[in-house]
Amino acid sequence: MTTGPQDAAPADSADSPSLAENAPAPTHPVYPDLAGKVAVVTGGSRGIGAETGRALAAQGVAVCLVGRDRPALFEVADGIGKAGGTAIGVVADVTDAGALDRVAERVAAELGPVDILATFAGGQGAPTPTQELTEERWRQVLDTDLTSAFLTIRAFLPGMVERFSGSILTMSSSAGRRPSQANLAYGVANAGLTMLTRQLATELGPQGIRVNCLAPTTVRTEKVVAHMPKELQHKAALRHPLRRLGEPSDVAAAAVFLASEAAGYLTGITLDVAGGRITD
Repeated sequence: MTTGPQDAAPADSADSPSLAENAPAPTHPVYPDLAGKVAVVTGGSRGIGAETGRALAAQGVAVCLVGRDRPALFEVADGIGKAGGTAIGVVADVTDAGALDRVAERVAAELGPVDILATFAGGQGAPTPTQELTEERWRQVLDTDLTSAFLTIRAFLPGMVERFSGSILTMSSSAGRRPSQANLAYGVANAGLTMLTRQLATELGPQGIRVNCLAPTTVRTEKVVAHMPKELQHKAALRHPLRRLGEPSDVAAAAVFLASEAAGYLTGITLDVAGGRITD
């Protein structure tokens, strides 16, 4: 999940550093321990989920991408295959427990036991005044951004417990770290994801399973590029000490690190992929 136009703010003074239109993609280190593992990434049809799927596949991980947009999902999976990786796309609604159980069965049959689970579906942060936030919308946002993570983890957890190993990644955002212009339900759901991460890490650590959370600020996903005017992107970038917005590759690089044994002694943390904007 990422925040979007709700993060925009007035620009800094005119003498602020100039901003690059496109930040260079980071050079990803190689994590040899990831080769041959299996990962499931929800929200895998575009944005951070798709980029994380590509980054994991580049490390030799067999990836299952889960999403609802069939053409976009299969385009990402096909692209990974053409680049020499292994990926399948599975269309499913991550708020449907039965659908997630079927995804788990298919992954087990086609790819094998899951080592890495990235619950990245969500992103319902459009600003809405609380007095206009309906009960239906409240429930929809919590289901999409919080309950979906719980259901996904529950579907894949038995296999990890059985094998006494696994890395689970959840996706919050800066809206879950401090008040923002995002709607109230989104902020609450994202804050809930950080506590879900901490509690699961405490519960599952003795069973060899690590659970960590990523919390990006505004990331230049396809959605942000399409719906956030360049002027607002520029203003939002100026609120970050690094003077640019995040790229999907920035978050994917952090996700790959947390999934690897390079982060083998990290669990229960929320990593702010925020260009210095969140420092506490």
